[in-house]
Amino acid sequence: MVRADQRSGKTPRPSVWLNDRERGGRRGGGQPSGLDRDRITEATVRLLDAEGLERFSMRRLAAELDVTAMSVYWYVDTKDDLLELALDRAFGELALPEADSGADSGADSGADWRDELRALARAYRALLVRHSWLPALVGRFLNIGPQALRFSGAVQRVLGRTGLPEHEVTGAIAAVFQFVYGHGTVEGHFRDRVASTGLTADEYHHRAMTEVLRHPDASDVIGRSARIMEARGGDTVEEMLERDFTFALDLLVAGIEAMVARGRG
Repeated sequence: MVRADQRSGKTPRPSVWLNDRERGGRRGGGQPSGLDRDRITEATVRLLDAEGLERFSMRRLAAELDVTAMSVYWYVDTKDDLLELALDRAFGELALPEADSGADSGADSGADWRDELRALARAYRALLVRHSWLPALVGRFLNIGPQALRFSGAVQRVLGRTGLPEHEVTGAIAAVFQFVYGHGTVEGHFRDRVASTGLTADEYHHRAMTEVLRHPDASDVIGRSARIMEARGGDTVEEMLERDFTFALDLLVAGIEAMVARGRG
């Protein structure tokens, strides 16, 4: 999509959060249809959840709000602005540890950082699954809204208490949360696909595995995967996903512990 500022030769704005120009509606005078940014952002999230990112448009949003598209533009300049606002609104759903929880207590203060890291990872995974449109926007924008910054700050505080030197903290953040991003993205796509079939996740998985095992080119690899899954255990898709996520997260926590111990040694 070619944006208006690209057609005009102007430098694109990197973020809605860096836009200093006040919108007319935010000044409180002449705002159309009784709208405000919060209401528009809430409707955007609701519409993205219901219909997905590909079907989202300013025209569709205006219809959802029962206003004209020009009324929406009174509060935002572009569709990207709205998507960035929706992204930050979603991050506001995350439950975060208190800012002073374990502050300056160091890595020897018990297992608190491990528990809090696991809690943050689980919350982020649930967010990505709940809003399956969200992964496509992460990295597309600077993600410097107030809610995203709160989450980033919480992650930095928790990883900062592991005992890792500062120059290794960003690597630890990448290892944990890019893993969570990948896992949550795939899981969200899987759940959307299952929902579109009208089947339960277990029914879909059983039918898919049955059909794939009949295909000669795939049967060997899939058959081996099935044996691995059987050895791992888990009677339902939900249990299998949970067990895999938990074990993978434990591996990452153990890796951080090992790196800390190696540094001390």
